[in-house]
Amino acid sequence: MADGESPSLPQRNRKKRWQRSGLSGARSKKLYGALDLGTNNCRLLIATPSANGFAVTDGFSRIVRLGEGLDKSGVLSDAAMERTLDALKVCAHKLGKSRVKRVRAVATQACRQAENGVEFVKRVQAEIGISLKIISTEDEARLALQGCQDLIDRSCDAALVLDIGGGSTEISWVRVHKPNGKKHNARAISKLHSWVSLNLGVVTLAERFPEHEDKELWFNEMKEHARRQVANFTGADEFREMFTNGNTHYVGTSGAVTSLAGVHLRLPRYIRSKVDGIWLSQADTKAAADRLLGKTSAQRAAEPCIGVERADMVMAGCAILQAVQQEWPSSRIRVADRGLREGLLLSMITADLKRRGPRGRRR
Repeated sequence: MADGESPSLPQRNRKKRWQRSGLSGARSKKLYGALDLGTNNCRLLIATPSANGFAVTDGFSRIVRLGEGLDKSGVLSDAAMERTLDALKVCAHKLGKSRVKRVRAVATQACRQAENGVEFVKRVQAEIGISLKIISTEDEARLALQGCQDLIDRSCDAALVLDIGGGSTEISWVRVHKPNGKKHNARAISKLHSWVSLNLGVVTLAERFPEHEDKELWFNEMKEHARRQVANFTGADEFREMFTNGNTHYVGTSGAVTSLAGVHLRLPRYIRSKVDGIWLSQADTKAAADRLLGKTSAQRAAEPCIGVERADMVMAGCAILQAVQQEWPSSRIRVADRGLREGLLLSMITADLKRRGPRGRRR
């Protein structure tokens, strides 16, 4: 079994739970599971290969705040670990019920940063049977890019992929693949050329800058803190001219961006099909952020696409987005309700197809 892959449940529990599931025809389909344990969220997708890449059969998402207080203490707290274990048990149940054959489960910034991150990963394996792999920031950036490849506008010169997480923010710069020949290949790969992982996320920024009465000052303090970190990275300077010329765009692959899109659309509830793939102008994102900034925390919690769990973090996400936009101006952003999990699924499916060869036989 490859690194980061795990049985969906401990062997002794698997057969019993599958028999209770009542699923029919599951053996005819190979199901894949992708689990992303971040600083803020625990998210799972279960899918089967299809002509368009994969079709999702089940999913799960829960805000666990694994990295709560981590910036100050340096360790994962007992309460945060217990919340996360509860969510991972739900994931294990879903993986077992669906008879998933292959799983990649990864942990990101919170487990990378925490002194007890490795210890927690071992605990998850022992208690739940899910084998988490703590991936590097580069792997995280590459997988996020792979997951949103087909949202890149091939008529542009370059794209900036922005993944605002709970504990870190990954920024990737890609030269856009220009299709050759008459047939346009929407899935043609645009390669990652430069990337940076900033020790900056919605959880850590919100904890560092508690909200106070002067909201405009508070928001600008967060934005300036984030802007300085973005500006300090000079490894993508070769892209400056392309962004100055303007034939570029963003792809925003995070809850911060999708929530902002829901606010912009004034949705009565979050609807993925309405959000994923839409284009927003920089003016659109600023107007939505200004609306939220004018509200109290309770009023932001009442927003259908924000909710109680995100109310104290959404403005931190807006500040990070605006900081990046300030340093790397681009007139539009494509919203992606996809990213790391989708990249994990595609990487597994692609690897299996390569092993089987063109006629579907294993090499």
